[in-house]
Amino acid sequence: MTLIAIFFPSLSFLLRGKLLTALLCLILQITLIGWIPAAIWALVSLQNSRADRRNAKLIRAMRTK
Repeated sequence: MTLIAIFFPSLSFLLRGKLLTALLCLILQITLIGWIPAAIWALVSLQNSRADRRNAKLIRAMRTK
């Protein structure tokens, strides 16, 4: 998924179900200069969603004990 976020940033958002964000990212990545910010945005968003899932899993584990 990280490679998809680097090479196809808008597809990364689309696969995660963020349609409007994918459209915005596609508009940004159409320009050659905008490709780098779009890739960075996709990577940061991917890392944030992974951290959110990890934190939710930890919270659920703490509540069950």
